[in-house]
Amino acid sequence: MRQKNKHIQMQYYEKTANQYDKMHLKPKDENYVSLDYISMFIDLLSISSVLDIGCGTGRGVKFFLERYPSIKVHGIDPVQKLLSKAEQKGIPSDILTRGNGYSLPFRDGSFDVVCTLGVLHHVKYPNKVVKEMLRVANKAVFIADGNRFGQGSKVVRVVKLLLYKTGLWGVVNFIKTGGKGYTVSEDDGLAYSYSVFDSYQLLARWADRIIFIPTKRSNDIASWFHPLLTADCIMICAIRD
Repeated sequence: MRQKNKHIQMQYYEKTANQYDKMHLKPKDENYVSLDYISMFIDLLSISSVLDIGCGTGRGVKFFLERYPSIKVHGIDPVQKLLSKAEQKGIPSDILTRGNGYSLPFRDGSFDVVCTLGVLHHVKYPNKVVKEMLRVANKAVFIADGNRFGQGSKVVRVVKLLLYKTGLWGVVNFIKTGGKGYTVSEDDGLAYSYSVFDSYQLLARWADRIIFIPTKRSNDIASWFHPLLTADCIMICAIRD
């Protein structure tokens, strides 16, 4: 089943590689917002190296190279066609690696900052990737993605949280997806139900500080106090002092 899922996902990216940026990169979208916030932390923490997990066509890598020409920047992605598109943007091939987040080919603590933007909802076992991110990170980890608990009506959000807390969300999601555990769409490919809060415990054990930042404009001012039930896109920042 995992191989089938991987095949569907790879096929989607290979099929859409030529149109990927047009389909997925929007000015001031939540991932660009996340990059701007990460750059603030880079300035504050005196960062000298950054790793972008699931770098795709190089949006994040290019952003960091242009804003911080003196720091070491590296990107990793499993899809060669997307990496080729990154190279066409002038990103050197020697700072791009073909690989996946389950087994990062880097030593422990290799990068001051490790980030992933809008990637983990495409991964069947996201916390396996998070563990690898924590292994190779030295100062900070940033995960920007969706938040299932902040999506839907207020009643639906609370019900989702209760199902999750009682351990029933997996069963409900299994039924909801017809036993597949994932959905497939034209605009996002293969996607699993994921919230950045699913990775909170792992990050909290590693970090000295955890910060939540809503990355999508919301009319609900409460999203800035605690975004669990009010923000549908969040960046979680795990920082070591």
